[in-house]
Order: sequence, then structure tokens, then C-alpha cells
Amino acid sequence: MKVVLQRVTQAQLSIDQQVHAQIGRGVVLLVGFGQADQPANADYLAAKIVKSRIFEDSQGKTNLALADVQGEILSVSQFTLYANTKKGNRPSFVEALNPEAAQQLYDYFNQRLAASGLKVQTGIFGADMQVQLTNDGPMTIIYEN
Repeated sequence: MKVVLQRVTQAQLSIDQQVHAQIGRGVVLLVGFGQADQPANADYLAAKIVKSRIFEDSQGKTNLALADVQGEILSVSQFTLYANTKKGNRPSFVEALNPEAAQQLYDYFNQRLAASGLKVQTGIFGADMQVQLTNDGPMTIIYEN
């Protein structure tokens, strides 16, 4: 499982030129699943992300987690995180989990995030989505499990 986290001041996700989801201060998560991923991978990364101290306290140190700043989450499915670009010029996605299993894990992952009490917005799995965001910092972190 791979997650690219971007700390944001705001973000919105549109589908067919209609705003589908939007958040204020928080994180945008680009989420991808590989062939071997299981619910335990989603459990681990959901807990890790929720507890990550990536927001600044009053002294300017990154000591605060999402809950401490009433942060929100925009979670976006992203199978292209498993692109293999070693051969040729066209990426291969054979390392990505099949769509049916990936959607189940994606839904499960988002449920685990929401169980923490945070506001979680999502896109639509497999849809053509446009994401606009204001990266805060910028701070971008890659989580793998």
C-alpha cells in the first residue's frame, strides 16, 4: 500500500466539472494498493496517518496531529502509484491490485480514517477526477507498507 500525503490549507475534488468533495485545513491522500495488500496494511497506515504530527504548534514545531488542529481528509484512489516505469515509455500497472479488491480496501481504509472521528471526504473510485489544492509548506510525505 502506498499513500502520498500532502498537507493543505484547502482542497476540492471535481467530477464532470461539479464539485464532489472539499476540505479546509488538513491533508489530501493519494491512495494506491498493490497485489499483496490486505486490510492489515490499511489499518496500519490509517493509524499512522491519523497520529502523524505534521502540523505546527505555537512554537513552530511539527508536534500536532490532524485531530489537534481539527483537520480534514480528502482521500483519492490512485492506482497509478504502482506504475512501473523501468522499461519503455508507457508505464505498466500490473503491480496494482485488481479494481474490485482495491475498491474494497479503499473503502475499508476510509472507514478506518473516519473511525478516528475526523471528517473524511472521498472521490469516486475509478472516476476521472480533478483535484485542486493549496499545498501547505509544502509538506508532502510518502507512506508505504
